[in-house]
Amino acid sequence: MLVARSDPSQPKHRGLIYFALDMQLPGVEVRPLRQMTGEAEFNEVYLTDVRVPDRDRLGEPGDGWRVALTTLMNERVSIGGRPVQRSGSSITQALKLYQQAATAGTARVVDRDRLMRLWTRAEVLRLTNIRATDARERGTPGPEGSIGKLATTELNKDVYELCVTLLGPEGALYDDYTMIRPDIGRIFTQRDIRKLFLRSRANSIEGGSSEIMRNILGERVLGLPAEPRVDKDTPWSELPR
Repeated sequence: MLVARSDPSQPKHRGLIYFALDMQLPGVEVRPLRQMTGEAEFNEVYLTDVRVPDRDRLGEPGDGWRVALTTLMNERVSIGGRPVQRSGSSITQALKLYQQAATAGTARVVDRDRLMRLWTRAEVLRLTNIRATDARERGTPGPEGSIGKLATTELNKDVYELCVTLLGPEGALYDDYTMIRPDIGRIFTQRDIRKLFLRSRANSIEGGSSEIMRNILGERVLGLPAEPRVDKDTPWSELPR
């Protein structure tokens, strides 16, 4: 996905074109970015004299920002807007770890309190996503998709933080930083709690950071005053860079 500036005389959110970029084109260089899990799901991409044919354009010239927003809204729904079954979810993993710790006599009252607060959040999110799914069947995902995305990512971080706490010293024993290209199918199915704890940090960045989600919810869902944007209508060519 490539959003390119096509008309510098237009303000920054206009004058854009959205392309489906062929990553095998001459001049496209992909450099993996290694994460703290050791894997490289993300990359930085360098384009050197790359020519993209107009047939690979999505939408009309100047309409790139709208197409990009449509992409993002669907991505946010795919990350946090789907109803999640209790079995196999992160909160179920936390429950199993707590039961093991309780059996071993290492569980604390504060751990039980954290678990029940997180279970409540997970159940509220599950039911909310069921209602949101019914609504989405009647149209294109909207800004409300940021609700599930924000809630899911923040919940995952808190749940896996509890999980590594319940593991005790073993929770710090993550020692496989092998540089590999991960199997996308295993990102959400592998069960190494320590790796999931590290990976959960990416949830609050991909698809729009949690800070951006809060801005969207405040401005476009709750109708709160927007942050001042003095350059909103200024031509891109006149913006200081």
